Amino acid sequence: MHELAFPLLVGLIALALAFDFLNGLHDAANSIATVVSTRLLSPVAAVVFAAAGNLAAYWLVGLHVADTIGKGIINKDMVTPGVVFGALVGAMFWNVVTWIKGIPSSSSHALIGGLLGAGVMHGGFGAIEAKKTIETFFAIFLSPVIGFVLAMALVLLTSWLFKGAQPRRAEGIFKGLHLVSSAAYSISHGGNDAQKTMGIIAVLLYSTGHMQGGFHIPEWVVISCYLAISLGTMSGGWRIIKTMGTKITRLNHHTGFCASTAGSIVVFGASAFGIPVSTTHAITGSVIGTGAARRASAVRWGVAQRVVMAWFITIPASAAVGAGFYELTRLF
Repeated sequence: MHELAFPLLVGLIALALAFDFLNGLHDAANSIATVVSTRLLSPVAAVVFAAAGNLAAYWLVGLHVADTIGKGIINKDMVTPGVVFGALVGAMFWNVVTWIKGIPSSSSHALIGGLLGAGVMHGGFGAIEAKKTIETFFAIFLSPVIGFVLAMALVLLTSWLFKGAQPRRAEGIFKGLHLVSSAAYSISHGGNDAQKTMGIIAVLLYSTGHMQGGFHIPEWVVISCYLAISLGTMSGGWRIIKTMGTKITRLNHHTGFCASTAGSIVVFGASAFGIPVSTTHAITGSVIGTGAARRASAVRWGVAQRVVMAWFITIPASAAVGAGFYELTRLF
């Protein structure tokens, strides 16, 4: 176990919750971009709606992802307070950079990158837990592809089912379905993303001897993280909402429903297997899929390419920053 003064422990937990808040702010666009861009809800109503969905995950989603982050990426017995500090700062740095630029990068992969960078700097490559780390890397590429395919299939299927319906009636039905699917995506977002911070706090408590009865996720940690991400979501993230909702492709209630539904299926499925998938990747792939289902020219591929490039550099960039800040802790 690694001794840590109580004020420093509290400070690291506060830093983790700050990351969770920033995650909610940064990823608010994931949950509400489609309902804001289609004017189904006002921006203020949409963030409150999404925050409520994030919080509802407390009652609806298991803690498999929290377990993966806590002990499935870096060996829990090799985690130190310095590793946790480096991981969090690496992730927060990258989140702030991409938020300022309006790029919907992944908070999840920023945290994983920071954790890998700091963990490897501390314990070498032997500190990495290969199974879940490999699954997570596969999910980086598979989640947007699956979202793309599902969203495209949903657009084609629903277009065929409603081909004889009156436009006004179909619009009314899809408006209701769009709201429901957006709520589902908000719940899936909270159930996957908030749990990453739960895992970080839990492994911090475990590594400093403040956890009794073996590794687990304490209830107060679960509640704190869901509240933090919900408050972050309520703070918005308007630059990224604009990119997600209007710059990649133009959405309506029909395509908004298809994108949110496809994204929800991807994220709920990943959460069930304990894979910390990127909610950003899932919904971005789904939004692109709805545009491509109409015609290839409906997607602004230049913007999409910029988003994809951010995905590829997120883990290396946050890993480098995480490793650097871990090294700084050695000076104290």
